[in-house]
Formats: sequence, C-alpha cells, structure tokens
Amino acid sequence: MFKKILVANRGEIALRVIRACKELGIKTIAIHSEVDANAMHVRAAEERVCVGPADDALSYRNIPNVLSAAEITGAEAIHPGYGFLAENAHFAEVCESIGIKFIGPTSENIAAMGDKAKAREIMARRGIPVLPGSPGELRSEQDALDAAQKIGFPVIIKASAGGGGRGMRVANKEDELVRAFHAAQTEAKATFGNESVYLERYFLEPKHIEVQILADERGRVVFLGERDCSIQRRYQKLVEETPSPVVDDRLRREMGRTAVEAVKAAHYRNAGTVEFLLDKDHHFYFMEVNARIQVEHPVTEMVTGIDLIKEQIRIAAGMPLAYRQQDIQLTGHSFECRINAECPEKFTPCPGVVTRYHPPGGPGVRVDSAMESQAIVVPNYDSLIAKLITHGQNREEAMARMRRALDEFVIEGIKTTIPLHRRIFNDAEFQKGRVSTGFLERFLTNGSS
Repeated sequence: MFKKILVANRGEIALRVIRACKELGIKTIAIHSEVDANAMHVRAAEERVCVGPADDALSYRNIPNVLSAAEITGAEAIHPGYGFLAENAHFAEVCESIGIKFIGPTSENIAAMGDKAKAREIMARRGIPVLPGSPGELRSEQDALDAAQKIGFPVIIKASAGGGGRGMRVANKEDELVRAFHAAQTEAKATFGNESVYLERYFLEPKHIEVQILADERGRVVFLGERDCSIQRRYQKLVEETPSPVVDDRLRREMGRTAVEAVKAAHYRNAGTVEFLLDKDHHFYFMEVNARIQVEHPVTEMVTGIDLIKEQIRIAAGMPLAYRQQDIQLTGHSFECRINAECPEKFTPCPGVVTRYHPPGGPGVRVDSAMESQAIVVPNYDSLIAKLITHGQNREEAMARMRRALDEFVIEGIKTTIPLHRRIFNDAEFQKGRVSTGFLERFLTNGSS
C-alpha cells in the first residue's frame, strides 16, 4: 500500500480523497492555488504545496507544477479526483514514466475512452449497441449533412474529446445543422483544445442511465448497479439516484453485463462509469465511458456499502478486488442533490462569502462538502459547493429524508440551488419517477411547484 498520496484537486472531492487516505493510514499532500491557501482540504492534509495563481490553467491543471509538488514531497501516487487532470491522458502517461502511480485508468484507457468517436467504434466492433450516428469524426459540414440524412433528424453534434455536457448542440432539422456543427466545434476547441466532433441520433425524452464498474489489475471486473442521471440542465446533472425507478432486475443485469463487456473490450483498469441512453421501449444504447470517479459516486456507496475511493487506491496499489459479482448487493435507495453556488432561477454563478453554513444531519443523511461559515466561494472554479446525499429503505423514505435535509440545509451570504431542489422533490411527476432528460426544461418552463 502507498505511504503518501498527492491529491491533485480541490474542494469536496479533494477532502473526500484525503479522508479515505486517512482511514487507510496514508499520508496526504494537498495542492492549492493562491486563493485556496486556507481551504478546508488544504488544512486536512499533512502537507501542502502552492502550485500557482487562481487561474486553474496555471495551478490545478499545470502539469509541471503538480508533478514538481509530487516529487519534492516524495509522493508515491497521485489521485486526480474528477475534473482538472483526471481525464488527461498525457498527465497519466507522464506520471507512469517517472514512477508515480496515477490512481485511475491507464493513459491508454483515458486516450481511448476520451475520444468519444473512437470509443463508439470500439464498442460497435464488439457488438455493443451504440446510438445510430456518424461512423467516426466529422471532417466537414457535408459529412454532418450526409450522416444526418442517413439516420434522420433530430441529431446531436458532440465533441469527440468532450465531457461534462460541453461541446454539444442539437439540430432538429437540416437548416439548423450547419450552425450546430460550427457551434459545437467552437465550444469543443475552447473547452478541450480539440475541435473534433461526431454526430448521433437525438432521442426525445430518453433516460440517462450509467453503470458503475470497478476493474482490478488482473482483469476482474464487477458492476455496482446503475444510477439514474436524467435530471439535468444543458447536459449538466443536478439530481442522481440509485436504483433507477424504471430499471428492473432483468434490465439491470443486462446493462451490467454490457458495461462489463464494454470495459473489458478496452482493457480498462480502476473505477469508471459506462453511460447509456434508455429509450421509451427500454432499449439501451452505449454513449461513453467516463474514465474517472464520478461526482455522483456517493449514491452507489450508500446502496452497496463499498467505498469507491478506497477501492481506487487499492486497485492502483496492485491489490485484487476482494469480491465477485455475486457479492455485490444493493440495499435500499439513495439520492444526491448537487448544491451549486448559483442563482436558482437563472443558473448564473454566485460567488461570495458564506456568512452562515449549517448542514443537515440525522439518519440516512450525508453531506460531502468543503464549505464552512466565512468560507469564500471564488469565481475561478466550478460552482459545486456541496453534495447532499440521502439513503432509505426504499425510494419513498430516501425522498422524504431528502426533503427534510433540504429544509434543514442553511447556506447564507450567497445564492444556491437548494430552493430548486426543494421544488423538484415536491413535484408529483418526480415523486412518481416519471422523469427523462427533458424533465427539468419542462419543469422550469411550466413553473412547477
């Protein structure tokens, strides 16, 4: 097992990793930008290193600075969390080349899965159902038009190097396609430094279902149930739950087996998530593999009792998975609400000083956050400031606990999405599990309460 790990991230996920390391008896090094010098994750670690100014390109995503911090502190491994360098194949490759273990997939895994168009090709060759779309990257407007005419409208243009809902545009008819093609390319270039895009058929009102997997260095793979991530705005998830209210045992096994086959096809290692779209007839289609730990991993931990961060570390240390598929049992139901520092009506960022912070508690309630009273939410990074997770014996109890927890949660000094989550959990259609990726748009348009 490792003796010292550098955590190459900030906020709640950095604190989450540090806590897991402490329980495993591993010392940690926190990196931080100048504006995060007094952040909770920095204070929680045994050592700390400033890696640059507030701009994440000059600090948290600055590979030479991060690696220098690891080398001068004697770190044996680096945990990247999610975001920043977590899916940077070059960073993983450099770590491997200098003898520092990257806690995550191999650089080859990240490169293969990071190119969404190539990942589709890998899956299609293995007979895994993929969304109808272009055979590869689109080289021109004409390629996009030809592919769209072949599969039919509506279509969605996606960044090949994409993630987090960036670099995506929907075209409902032919005269919208060229504009969508160029808009997706522009955003992909600005966000990922790669303007490559591909095209898929756009399904109306699908469910977004993802399957959590773990794969050890010996090639053993298990899946840990599914998560329903259908409530999202502009492809950014807001609420997640497990199990999905529309996935029965038969479909769960089928999707799980497909997810395992998908990662085995890529010779994948460590934790990952295989994402699917589920249509109204319960046919599912492969979308992508997220080669990292997910923001929503806590709901899986709540129903399985498995600490995914600890498993990532154990796998990276060369330890085999301690269980087989038949050992994985799902108990109860869990929800996660992403609490963002945003105006809940307009979703605009709301940085500032948190003048009062009082998280909820009680049975079945978990809060993953690095916030506290008088903490400063800076405008330089993602607006996620807390994850509120509940667990119950069934969906109704988990939902009731979430409503109670949202009412207890006090954050003052800035605006947050807590009021929006309260409205969602009081919505009759949501309570019945009748949601799709179009739910939130309709919810906001109709002014549901």
